[in-house]
Amino acid sequence: MQFALRPFLLLLLLAGLAAACMADEPVVAVVSSDRSAPYQEAAEGILRELNRPGEPRRDVLQLSPAELAERRGVSPRLYVALGTEACAALVRSATPTSVLCALLPRASFERVLREAGRRAGATLTALYLNQPVGRQLDLMRLALPQARRVGVLWGPDSQFNEALLESAAQARGLQVVGAVVRPNELVFNGLKKILDQSDLLLAMADPQIYNSTSIQNILLASFRAQVPMMAFSPAYVRAGALLAVYSTPAQIGEQAGALARGVLQGQPLGVPQYPLQFEVGVNEHVARSLGLTLDARSLTERLRRLERGS
Repeated sequence: MQFALRPFLLLLLLAGLAAACMADEPVVAVVSSDRSAPYQEAAEGILRELNRPGEPRRDVLQLSPAELAERRGVSPRLYVALGTEACAALVRSATPTSVLCALLPRASFERVLREAGRRAGATLTALYLNQPVGRQLDLMRLALPQARRVGVLWGPDSQFNEALLESAAQARGLQVVGAVVRPNELVFNGLKKILDQSDLLLAMADPQIYNSTSIQNILLASFRAQVPMMAFSPAYVRAGALLAVYSTPAQIGEQAGALARGVLQGQPLGVPQYPLQFEVGVNEHVARSLGLTLDARSLTERLRRLERGS
């Protein structure tokens, strides 16, 4: 992910807001799984949305999961959980306060719900980090208009997308070539089948398949087979994937902040949703090696226009 108030300025702002919260109960508490750059950037986005110029100031408190456990007297109108750990801590706490989980994949949110015996509803929902499958396929058609066969490796965290992808692909005249990788099974058995039969390898976020140990070998096999990979993060683009569509932490934070502002204005949280804003990243070296000329900015704008219907 690419990251852009900087940490020092954010800390000053949060310190001021936290000091204010000593006198006034915060209306929103942001619980961050950690204080690394992505979480800082998402928190900045939330703060910007909740405290727009010209609007009444809204007190916001930022906590870690450990600090949350220590401050049981905090009673905000809404919790925003950033990351899986923070989401799990709030879901397990069974707080009566509404909870919006963000900056986590759909599979992680659903795992948290299963482990806690909870369901998404009017007081518990999520803003997913991963992209809707239709958006990914639309990018494929824009970048590789001749491609028709989409190769996908399915693992335990991604297989719930299989029916969705099949339906979206059929609607776009595309064919899905899938292979299931079961626990303790070698990824490369399924990968060879995919690369032999596909025009593009679509990487779905699944730690059993795509992780720091496997990614370089998968990318190398994809490159040698001349089957480009569409990934789900800019880090994989830098590592050798042809392209990716992703949402930045700032974009996730701003959307989460807009949802939080709606709750404070009396609107319901609503059903779990995917990001509205996104970016496209392109590895130009890989594109040239495949004889392609792709421009990330142009693809981003074309994909946004397509979604707007303009």
